[in-house]
Amino acid sequence: MEFDCAKIIYLCIMPNRKRHRRMSALPTMEGYKPYGISGRDRGSVELLFEEYEAIRLADYENLTQEEAARRMNISRPTFTRLYDKARKNIARAFIESKRIVIRGGDYEIDNHWYRCRHCHQVNSSPEPVDNCQNCHSDDIFSLNKESANPSK
Repeated sequence: MEFDCAKIIYLCIMPNRKRHRRMSALPTMEGYKPYGISGRDRGSVELLFEEYEAIRLADYENLTQEEAARRMNISRPTFTRLYDKARKNIARAFIESKRIVIRGGDYEIDNHWYRCRHCHQVNSSPEPVDNCQNCHSDDIFSLNKESANPSK
């Protein structure tokens, strides 16, 4: 039996393809601020959208890590890493009195999600829209990763 050393090395060192983390919904808020501390800015901790989703599925919906991983279309070990990172970021924000800013990451979502700059509402629609469904303002921006553009 003949082995191709180059192929074996390639298979051993090449990582699995990175999957986009499936989100069923985006958070309705942009983050959190500590309450009851001086006005001095203590900085912020970033929580990625997929980390938010991991916390939501495991702690809010009480799914097992296996079930949550399936929902997000990722492996269970990847889910565990995301969940652990999210918990550490939240703990750091609590202990150090930092803001939590929820944004970014490597995710995919169904529908067209956007946030209104006027009323701050998060909405989704099966088709792209030009106005907020809540207040009808045209000052909206996309939250879909492939077309996200904060400047509109």
